[in-house]
Amino acid sequence: MPASLTALWNRVFAVLGRLSMYRLVLLALLTLAAIAFVLSLFQLVGPAPWELLATLVLLAVVCSATDAAAHAVLRLPWRLESSLVTACILLFVLRPTLDPAGLGGIAIAGVAASLSKYLLAWRGRHVFNPAAVGATVLTLLALAFPALGASSWWVGTPALAGPVIVLGLAVLWRTEKIRVVAVFLVIAVGVGVLRTSALYQQAGITFDLGGVFWPVLWSSPFLFLGAFMLSEPLTLPPRRWQQLTVAAVVGVLAGWPIDLGVVSLGQERALLIGNLVAFAFSVRSAVRLTLASRAAVTPTVSELTFRAKRRLRFEPGQYIELDVPHRHPDARGTRREFSIVSAPEDLPALRIAFRESPGPQSAHPSSYKRALAQLSAGSGLAVTGVWGDFVLPKKAHLPILMVAAGIGVTPFVSQLRHVRLAQEDRDIVLVYVASDASELAFRDEIEASGVRVVVFTRGEPAALPPHWMWARGVRLDAEGLLRVVPDISARHAYVSGPPGLIAELAPAFERARSITTDAFSGY
Repeated sequence: MPASLTALWNRVFAVLGRLSMYRLVLLALLTLAAIAFVLSLFQLVGPAPWELLATLVLLAVVCSATDAAAHAVLRLPWRLESSLVTACILLFVLRPTLDPAGLGGIAIAGVAASLSKYLLAWRGRHVFNPAAVGATVLTLLALAFPALGASSWWVGTPALAGPVIVLGLAVLWRTEKIRVVAVFLVIAVGVGVLRTSALYQQAGITFDLGGVFWPVLWSSPFLFLGAFMLSEPLTLPPRRWQQLTVAAVVGVLAGWPIDLGVVSLGQERALLIGNLVAFAFSVRSAVRLTLASRAAVTPTVSELTFRAKRRLRFEPGQYIELDVPHRHPDARGTRREFSIVSAPEDLPALRIAFRESPGPQSAHPSSYKRALAQLSAGSGLAVTGVWGDFVLPKKAHLPILMVAAGIGVTPFVSQLRHVRLAQEDRDIVLVYVASDASELAFRDEIEASGVRVVVFTRGEPAALPPHWMWARGVRLDAEGLLRVVPDISARHAYVSGPPGLIAELAPAFERARSITTDAFSGY
C-alpha cells in the first residue's frame, strides 16, 4: 500500500477510534436522515419532508422519555445517545406520517423498542435489537388496528443506497464487522434472487438475472439492516464463527421470508430470530467486578486487579468491555475495551492494564482515563461483554510469532500465562516493542513462560534473561522483523499494536502462514 494511502488509512482509523460507538452510529444515522430530508424535497424517497420531521421528533421524544423513566426507576445512568439511535433506526424502518393514528402507532413502537432493553433482557443485557422489537410489536398490533400502520422499510430505495453504504462502512469499520455483514448481504441477496426466480417461474415470466439482481440489492432494506442493526455488538455472540452463523441465518430468512399466514419471518423478524441464535450461542450478561488493588507495572502503565462476583468465561487473548460511569463523559462515552492480562486459571481474580500517563500524542487524557485513574479499592464496575478472536490455535504444535507494541503485550501475557499453567508445549517467539527499556511491562511473567523474546527499545535493557535478545542495530520495519525471525514463513503471526505498526510490518507478515491482528487506537 502506498505511504500516502497508509497515512490516510491510519488517520481515518484514529478519527473513528476517538468516537464512542453510540456517537458514531448516531452521527451516521442523523447524516442519513438529513440526506433523506433533502431527497424528500425532490420526491426521491417515499416520505414527505414534514412527515420525516414529525416522525423523527416524535420518536426522539418518546424513546428518550421512556429510557429516562426506566433508568430513573432502575437507578441507572441514562445515555441519551442510545435513545436517539433507537429513534433514528425506527425512522427508517417505520412509515413516517402526519396522520394522528399513524403517529400513535409510531409512538407505541418507540415505547416498545425502549422498554425491550429492560424487559427482554438477561442479567443486564438486552437480548433483542430494540428497533426490531418495536417494529414487530407495531406490525402485530396493526393486524387488529390497521390505522396504526406497520413497518415499511422505506430506506430500501436506490436513492439512499449510496449514503447507506458509505455511512454503514464507517460504522462497520469501527465495529470490525465488515466481514460479518458482507456474509449477510451475499446470502440475503443471493436467496432473494433465488426467491424471485422461483416466483417468476410460477408466474411463467422470463427470468433476467441482471434485471432482478440490482433491484434486490439497491431497492431492498438489506444494506440498512446489515449495517445498522445486525452489526449491533450487544446482540452478537463473542466469536467470529458464531457471528457469521447468525449473519447466515438472518440472511436466509430476510432473503426468503417464511410466510406464517398473518406475518412473515422477514426483515425485523429475521433479525429477532438471529438475536435468539446469538443468545443461544452465549448467554452473556453483565458481570460485576470489585477493584481489589492497583499496581504500577512501568512508569506509565498501571495494572488493576478485580474480583469477579461470579465466574466469567473467556479465552486467553480475548477482551472485556468495561463500563466506568462518570460525570461529563467525552465523545467516546463510558465504555472501553481492555485485553485481559490474567489467565482463566486465575479466576475469580481478573487483571487488566492501561497506560495511565499521557503519551506524546495525548496531551490531554480522556474523561474515561481520568475516571479509571481515580478508582479506589472497593469500587464496583460492570463488565458489559467478552469478545474477540485473538486466540491461539487449538493445535498446540503450530509455531507462533507474537508481535507486541507497548501496552499491546497484555493479551500475550494472558496467553503465555495460560500456556504455562496448562502445561502446554508450544513453539512461541515474542517480538516486544517498547519506547524505552523501563516500559517493558510484565517482564517477570513473560520470563516465567520460557519463550524466546526479541526486544526492540531505544536503549539496551539491563540484565536480560538468557532467552531474551535485544535487537541491537536492527531497524523496526519489515526487513528488520525478517532478520530477527528468519523462520517467519513457518509461523502463525499474532500482532497487537497500533495500526501504523501493523501497516509498517505488513510485508513481513505476508510471509507468515497466517496473521491475526489486534489493532487499537487508544482510549
